[in-house]
Amino acid sequence: MSSESPASIVRRPSTRWARGFDWLRGTPTGLVPLALAVGAGAGLGAVAFRYLIGWFTELFTGHADYSAGGHAINPLVPWLGIFFVVLAPAVGGLVYGPIVQRFAREARGHGVPEVMLAVAERGGRIGPQVAVVKALASALCIGSGGSVGREGPIVQIGSALGSSLGQLVRLPERRLRLLVACGAAGGISATFNAPIAGVFFAMELILGDFGVESFGAVVLASVTSAVIGRAVFGDEPFLHLPAFHLTSPAEFGAYALLGLLAAVVGVAFVKVLYGIEDLADKLWRGPEWLRPAVGGLLLGGVLLVLPQLYGVGYPVLSGAIDGHYVLWFLLILLAGKMVATSLTIAVGGSGGVFAPSLFLGAMLGTAFGQLAHAGLPGIVGSAGAYGIVGMGAVFAATARAPITAVLIIFELTGDYSIILPLMTAVVLATALSKKLSRDTIYTLKLRRRGIDLLRGKPASPLESMPVSTAMRAMPPPIGVDATLDAVLARLTDTHDAVVPVVDDAGRYRGVLTSRDAERAATDNALDDSAGRLAALPPALAGTQNLSSALDLLNEADEDGLPVLSDDGTRIVGWLTHRDVLTAYRQTVRGTAERARPDRPAIGGFRVVTLELTGPGPLVDSRIDQVDWPPNTRVMALRRDGHGMPVTADTTLARGDRLTVLVPPEHADSLTDLATDRASA
Repeated sequence: MSSESPASIVRRPSTRWARGFDWLRGTPTGLVPLALAVGAGAGLGAVAFRYLIGWFTELFTGHADYSAGGHAINPLVPWLGIFFVVLAPAVGGLVYGPIVQRFAREARGHGVPEVMLAVAERGGRIGPQVAVVKALASALCIGSGGSVGREGPIVQIGSALGSSLGQLVRLPERRLRLLVACGAAGGISATFNAPIAGVFFAMELILGDFGVESFGAVVLASVTSAVIGRAVFGDEPFLHLPAFHLTSPAEFGAYALLGLLAAVVGVAFVKVLYGIEDLADKLWRGPEWLRPAVGGLLLGGVLLVLPQLYGVGYPVLSGAIDGHYVLWFLLILLAGKMVATSLTIAVGGSGGVFAPSLFLGAMLGTAFGQLAHAGLPGIVGSAGAYGIVGMGAVFAATARAPITAVLIIFELTGDYSIILPLMTAVVLATALSKKLSRDTIYTLKLRRRGIDLLRGKPASPLESMPVSTAMRAMPPPIGVDATLDAVLARLTDTHDAVVPVVDDAGRYRGVLTSRDAERAATDNALDDSAGRLAALPPALAGTQNLSSALDLLNEADEDGLPVLSDDGTRIVGWLTHRDVLTAYRQTVRGTAERARPDRPAIGGFRVVTLELTGPGPLVDSRIDQVDWPPNTRVMALRRDGHGMPVTADTTLARGDRLTVLVPPEHADSLTDLATDRASA
């Protein structure tokens, strides 16, 4: 006859799941299946997204790719003639505008800046709905004529998939950020058939970390995504570029000059993009959901004149490099693409700026190559070679990602001989663009919203404080053979909320909280020894910083966590949310007094618990949308008994329990704001 109670048998499967999640969260090998899953998801997402763009393009134009067909007529609406192209962007905007406004406003625009923000400021948290909304909105925008790229959306789609998986298994922030980067790498890898460039795009632009663990996970995701992309689209690059050869060493001077010109064009693109966006913001007075439709009419007028700017425009890019366009038309396409892309983004379109940067570089490089070849025919090679190098140089100037720029062009051509002139142009373009403009095309979007990623984020006081400075002492331990009655008596006599459990040698075997003991008493288990009932919650180290400890506290379904010795055999303390908050309060108060000796010292903070038991202004509001009293900080959130991540975009719900740090003079204001029961 089994000695296990029914309650313990029921709890066993959930314990197995918890151990599996603990393995994924806390071990180096746990990253492997996560990275593979994200890479597969990003690859499949990229494939589905490309097919979706093709389907919408066929629907709106009647052609597989309208940009290469000139002033073609849509066979589905022949009575409109070539003028259907004026209406296509407006109709598309009328569909995706309300979708974005209602379900995921962050799906509007480039895609990459939103991912960078999520990694830098939100712990890698991206809403799961973003992947679906971004895919649908961007496919509609591009398919209906939006002159933007598909790479930015695919990066955001892959990143959202990675973030959603990470949040599902409740990863700590460091690993959650890494899965976001894995998704970004997978998106680029599957799109360009360029797994190496995908890795460095994620490391250079998204993660900013070239550590061994990060690199390994991102490589796994990128390779997995590339395998899926190649299985569907084949092993050929999506661009077929002409063979490259260096005619003379003197050509390096020409490539250097091209790099400098690329910097000017790249910076000009950034200025035009945000200039047109500012103008659109100033002029538009209607509802945001209608903006893409009205702006689509303006874009349609541009496409009526230059149909080559319809959609992504890769066939036109290839045609330019192959020598199909004359010099003056290349310059018109360069200026037109700059305006069309900026207009698409400014009116609320959804799409990336990666492909437009490559397009501008191809037009600039080919035009420069034609001029140089005409002036120095014996020294300068084909104009197409300069178009290839120009692609990488302009992208490097706009994004400040020189490694990615070099690798993406190298993988597109598969020709090692291009590396030296390409690096020459890319390095000079990057250096000069830094002199001409502080921000990149991605970081400027965020800085205009008050978020300066280039400045660097000041470290939280908790990051410099070890757990040992805030933990509380543990009561005397109890042996593994102690009965439940003895445990309950100990908890009742000492009024402690937790008691450590040790074996005969004094080694740590778990903890028993008053809640666990009360639950065990109601189960009537036959084996009610302390060793059998003890729980093993995630453990902390005394040298661990309080910032990471707070992350674990928020994720753990516990009132506190044990602090173990360096060898993990003995319990040396216990840490709760209140302990962390007390340490934070003391540190902030001391810092304020030292930094501002000429001002009155800031008083101690109060720890206030808000229970959102009924309707009020906090329920269904995002944390960053609440009008909190000055110097108030939400430190912890529990929902249905579980710790929840606290980020700016967290939406509060009825039943939530908030732990808030507030100056004493604003405590009443906080209670009034919540209109719920508050206790301090």
